[in-house]
Amino acid sequence: MRRSILHLSLLLLSLLLTSSCYNRGPITPDAWNLTEQQLDSISFYTTHHYTQNYNFVVTGDSLIVVAQEPDAMSIPDVVSALNSQLESNPNSQFSIPNSQLSLDSITLRKHERIVVADIRTVPSDTIDSVWVKVARDQLTFGWIHENELLAKVSPDDPISQFIDLFSNVHLLVFLAFCVVIVAAYGVRRLMRRGAKIVHFNDIPSFYPTALCLLVASSAVLYSSIQLFGPESWRHFYYHPSLNPFGMPLHLGLFVTSVWAIIIVAIATVDDVTKHLPLGSAILYLGGLLAVCAVCYVVFSITTLYYIGYPLLIAYYIFALRRLSLQDSI
Repeated sequence: MRRSILHLSLLLLSLLLTSSCYNRGPITPDAWNLTEQQLDSISFYTTHHYTQNYNFVVTGDSLIVVAQEPDAMSIPDVVSALNSQLESNPNSQFSIPNSQLSLDSITLRKHERIVVADIRTVPSDTIDSVWVKVARDQLTFGWIHENELLAKVSPDDPISQFIDLFSNVHLLVFLAFCVVIVAAYGVRRLMRRGAKIVHFNDIPSFYPTALCLLVASSAVLYSSIQLFGPESWRHFYYHPSLNPFGMPLHLGLFVTSVWAIIIVAIATVDDVTKHLPLGSAILYLGGLLAVCAVCYVVFSITTLYYIGYPLLIAYYIFALRRLSLQDSI
């Protein structure tokens, strides 16, 4: 066990040594030389975490934008007209009641890539004062409320889209139900056959237990950031990075834990194949994957209700005790 801990420590040390240097970010010009429009753009960026030229991908079934600029429209009439007519006839041109303005609507489809072309604040709009102009190409562009836009788009970055997938609460609940049932059935079958499985009939290796503990700890940290640092997490969502040294401490710890999971997973596969024949190793790794999935789902959800913290302590005690008992056999 001491030798395994030493190997794990060396792996983590090599991760820190090979990570990229601290990124101080782009050098910006002197604030005294910035125009009022540039200052407004920086102010918007700090609170909304995106600005002009930011890239999105449409994730909703459709995204309806209007060609007319917000300042040229009667906001209350436009909003009521959009709500009542656009959904039934999204691609046509129609007239707003009690107005001479003809409103052109454009429908953007799922998976299409768009860019933020302009941002405008309309104080008279009581629904949402922020309007965003998005463009699919030079000929296809239009305006939409910010809250409607953000509900149907995702940043055009694979890390952000990966976060979207694993942040869906309904998906997590469904996965929790499926994973727990499948894992319980699989563990029962493996134990009846006398097969090796982490925590119950484990191999003499520290890596599988370390992997499960890392996954559980990362899940708790992930949900904790969403609970106590939502704005920092939102900024990370819009500007993801795999460099743990170029972000705040709590986000750096989370990214480091993700890298640690990858490294320990590789070490686990290598160690399992040394202790077990190929067929047994595949069964063991399948059971280990199921346990890790249960850890992620359970600790991600329970931490949102503050139950995950005492549960993590209990899991550490259980896992380390089982490991010590296995080593003593």
